[in-house]
Order: sequence, then C-alpha cells, then structure tokens
Amino acid sequence: MSVAVLATVSVLQAAAAHETVKPAFAYAIPNVPGKTVTALVVTYKPGGTSQPHRHGGAFVIAYVLTGAIRSQLEGGEAKVYRAGESWTEAPGAHHLVSDNASKTESASLLAIFVADGNDKKLVTYDKP
Repeated sequence: MSVAVLATVSVLQAAAAHETVKPAFAYAIPNVPGKTVTALVVTYKPGGTSQPHRHGGAFVIAYVLTGAIRSQLEGGEAKVYRAGESWTEAPGAHHLVSDNASKTESASLLAIFVADGNDKKLVTYDKP
C-alpha cells in the first residue's frame, strides 16, 4: 500500500459523522521527486460540518462538486463556494470552518493534496 493510500486511511478513520470521505486517487508525481498528489471526495449531509483542522505541509485545492460549501481559513472571512468554484489552502493553514451551507441538500467537494510522499497524515483535527 502506498504512503498516499495510508494517509487516506488516516483521514477516513478521523472523518466526523456529518461527512463521508472517499479516496478518489493517489499518485506519486514523477517530475517532483518525493511528492504525491492525493484526492478525496468529501460529502456533507444537509447541515453537516467538519471539525477545525490543518493539513500539515500539504498544499490543498478544494473544488466544489455539488451544493454549497462554507469555508473559512484563519485570518480570513467565511465564504460560501458553489458547485464549480474552488479555493486553495497554503501548507499549515488552519481551516476553521468547513461545512454544508444548506440545511436541506447534500454538498460535496474534491480535496486535492500535494504533499511529501512520507506524510502519513493529511488531516489533523483540533483537539476539543
């Protein structure tokens, strides 16, 4: 099992009850030695939310597939992104808000991580 797949397993084990996380793909980047690209599909139930978290040293691209996702990074304002819109997160960014902006419809996003190949934990949730 690749390191990226192991990292994905860590994310799946930590996912909250209001979201489901499914691996989409994981590849080594051949022209960038030591780096991998991993993608996860995160689906939120109506009103679903994620705990505040960080993605370690990974650069993250989030692309909304369906519905509307509210996102807020530390130092920024909360913003609602709709299907077809995207945002990025710098390595080490603190993701304070990530939730479904709707109380009646599901929402999903594709989270793409560019990380060190030996980074085994793509998501670290804040301690309560």
